[in-house]
Amino acid sequence: MMMADMTAMGDGRSELSRAERDIALSDLHREHYPGLVRLACVLLDERGAGEEVVQEAFVRVYESWARVDQPLTYLRSTVMNLARSRMRRRLVARRKVEPASTPGISAEEHVVLLDDHQEVLDAMRTLPRRQRECLVLRYYVDLSENDIAATLGISNGSVKSHSSRGLAALARRLEARS
Repeated sequence: MMMADMTAMGDGRSELSRAERDIALSDLHREHYPGLVRLACVLLDERGAGEEVVQEAFVRVYESWARVDQPLTYLRSTVMNLARSRMRRRLVARRKVEPASTPGISAEEHVVLLDDHQEVLDAMRTLPRRQRECLVLRYYVDLSENDIAATLGISNGSVKSHSSRGLAALARRLEARS
C-alpha cells in the first residue's frame, strides 16, 4: 500500500489487518527513515542517537496505529519530541558531572593563599554583625539576596545596604594592611 493511499484512508485505517498495517508501516519506513534520521541527527549531533530516536518513534507509531490519523506527521512529531527529551537528559547529566580537578598548587602558593585567607577572615571579624552575616551568607554560602533576607529576617534593601557597607569597610581594612 502506498503512502498516498494511507493518508486517504481516514478513519478506515483502524480496520486494517495486522498484515496491512505491517506493509503500510514498512512502506513508511522505507520512504522516510533516512530523512527522519537526518532530522534527529541535526538535533542530537550524533548518528547513533538519531537512529535510536527514529526507531523508538516507529515503535510508538506501530503501537498507536489505530489512533493515528496522519502517520508521517505523528512520526515526525514523535522524532522531534524524543530528540528534545534526549537533549534535556544530556544537559541535566552534564550539570551533574563533577568538574575535573585543577592541578595542585605549590606549597608556597598554598601558604600565601592561607595568609590571604586569614587576613580576609580577620578583617571580616572586625565588621558589625549584620554586615558580616550578609557577606558570609552571600560569598561563602552563595545565597541570593532574597534567601539572605529570609534567613536573617530583614528586607532585601537592608541586605543590599549591609552588604555594600560591609564590602566597602572590608576593602578599606584590607588596603590598610597592605
